[in-house]
Amino acid sequence: MTLPPKHSNGYASLARRLKEARLEAGFTQVMAAGRLHKPQSFISKCESGERRVDVLELKAFAVLYGKDLAFFDV
Repeated sequence: MTLPPKHSNGYASLARRLKEARLEAGFTQVMAAGRLHKPQSFISKCESGERRVDVLELKAFAVLYGKDLAFFDV
């Protein structure tokens, strides 16, 4: 995955971990979006690094995917 230069390595890492967590939990982007009451494009943009994720959103991802916040290495 190649991210625009405006993104730090930390955001690139977070984007990768979001996708990894989703796949490990057995969710498609559509399934995860439905559970979070968001459009599929929200999941896609978070996983590609196009959209930054705030702390409350990250917590929602962690709960949905059954991961500790430390998994996301933030």
